[in-house]
Amino acid sequence: MANKKFKYNAQTTSFKPIRKRRIRKIKNLAVFLIVTAFFGVISGFVFSNKVNSPEENSLAAELQEMKIQYELLNKKVKQSQEVLGQIENRDNNIYRSYFELEPISDDVRKAGFGGVNRYSKFSDWKYGDMVSEVAKNIDILNKQMVIQSKSLDEIIISAKEKDKMLSHLPAIQPVANKDLTRLASGYGMRMHPILKISKMHTGTDFAAHTGTPIYATGDGTVKLSGREGGYGNVVVINHGYGYETLYAHMSKVKAKRGQKVKRGDIIGYVGSTGLSTGPHLHYEIHKDGKPIDPVSYFYQDVSPDEFKILLDKSQQMSVSLD
Repeated sequence: MANKKFKYNAQTTSFKPIRKRRIRKIKNLAVFLIVTAFFGVISGFVFSNKVNSPEENSLAAELQEMKIQYELLNKKVKQSQEVLGQIENRDNNIYRSYFELEPISDDVRKAGFGGVNRYSKFSDWKYGDMVSEVAKNIDILNKQMVIQSKSLDEIIISAKEKDKMLSHLPAIQPVANKDLTRLASGYGMRMHPILKISKMHTGTDFAAHTGTPIYATGDGTVKLSGREGGYGNVVVINHGYGYETLYAHMSKVKAKRGQKVKRGDIIGYVGSTGLSTGPHLHYEIHKDGKPIDPVSYFYQDVSPDEFKILLDKSQQMSVSLD
């Protein structure tokens, strides 16, 4: 006999068998309630993890904005480094080369930061790596800019100094000689017209009428002005940078000792004082105490073709005028 389930009826004080259909309904209801409860718990868990609070949403938006700003900042730093690299290249290959300055080596320009790790303070931050990278790039950029700034300062000083030096160089002829006819004797071994011996002629002679103006060939300070033995009336100008010029046999001296003169200033007049055979200017250039050929320094006063003519004439003449 199959097992049957009974239900007690209090009104009739008797047990009545429970029909299977009713039992099945109760079971189905129980299963439904259990499944519903399970899915309710799961849904609640999923929902609570996927739907953020307003504060969390705000933080997420800030994080996204920070990442965007980080990328933009990093991009700007790299662009600045590229521009600075181009400036450094021009600095080494053009500016420093022109002013005869030693180029700055890559080791100096790209040198890192030794000693303590200055970025360790970011290591515990949530996005410390990002912050460290930007901070390091900015520090490197700043250091390169400081080095480049010092280089430009050095170039500016050199430019001013070079400009000053160029104005001090004895770079013109000491008398007007546009037709190139006044050069009478050049630098080198020449026959002395009075002593009648072959003698080193340490300058160039310009034949001109007495009273012809004589010009300072570069900026400088008058070192000597007056009578000086066989040179007669003479002026010596110290141009600095190791250069001195001498103007001899003047009829009259105009520049005074200690006077500052500019290139083109009249310092005296042609004459024939001292050991001389006739009116002319004997002109010398000394570099570091040694006489050098003055013709080599007439480049600012003549064209290349005229310079060649002067050079040829100075080498052909065998007799000096003093």
